[in-house]
Amino acid sequence: MMELLTEHRVAISVGTLIFLFAWESALPFFNFFRSRLTDRLRHDAINLFLGIINAVFNASAAVGLWYWACAWTEDIGFGILNWLGFPAVGEWITAFLLLDLWMYWWHRICHVVPILWRFHRVHHSDRNMDVSTAYRFHLGEMLASAIVRVPVIVLIGLGLEHIAVFELVLFVTVLIQHANISLSPTLDRLLRAFLVTPFMHKVHHSREMEETNSNYCSLFSWCDRLFGTYRGKGDHHSIEFGLREFAKPDDQRLRALIMSPLESRNSVASTGKSVNSPAHKKTDTHT
Repeated sequence: MMELLTEHRVAISVGTLIFLFAWESALPFFNFFRSRLTDRLRHDAINLFLGIINAVFNASAAVGLWYWACAWTEDIGFGILNWLGFPAVGEWITAFLLLDLWMYWWHRICHVVPILWRFHRVHHSDRNMDVSTAYRFHLGEMLASAIVRVPVIVLIGLGLEHIAVFELVLFVTVLIQHANISLSPTLDRLLRAFLVTPFMHKVHHSREMEETNSNYCSLFSWCDRLFGTYRGKGDHHSIEFGLREFAKPDDQRLRALIMSPLESRNSVASTGKSVNSPAHKKTDTHT
């Protein structure tokens, strides 16, 4: 089953990437590159290279770590899923909801803890967000996420199949969220009631701190609404992506992205703004 899921993951992921690349090329929401094809190819190549590094790490180390955690919880019958004894459908729903809840809090923590933000800001520093931005994460963040997820796996009592399916659904969703596309405003608004949509995630990638520190959800949108971090916006075309302290062209080079966590610059985390700051209490009435 796991081999079948892996094969499907690759096919679905690549197919989704190609489809969204074609969509945002034909009907881009922002005209970042206009006719400058070489600039776009350079931008996407850097992001995809970071994605390849992370994929190798996940395949060679992270999955093995998660497999050990899943096998251990199964052997001793530990974890919420094992204790509750739900039927298969209930077990899968619970696994998805709890994993999504964890992703929300991990993402939020990455914006607050200075050392974690130094790695996560590599993702946020992209001034031209498109589908390739979904791959743009620093290896250090992937390493921290893989390690911290171990106790989460144990506590929930997850099986490797739960993680594999969730990761597949999440990754396809993340590709869609970052793509330089738009759904119809009505459809986006309807989907936004329970899913993270492209417009909702565009707000999260804004260079405005109040917007950067909002919309942390990965798959379902309910956590942002429940914990008061949801933020809407009336005119999504007015969004400027990236981070002000990483606005120079040289900051977008591969070497600069890899070395970025070693640099001390003003950032969302280091300004003293936390998830309890006024930035999170202020919300937009637009939906």
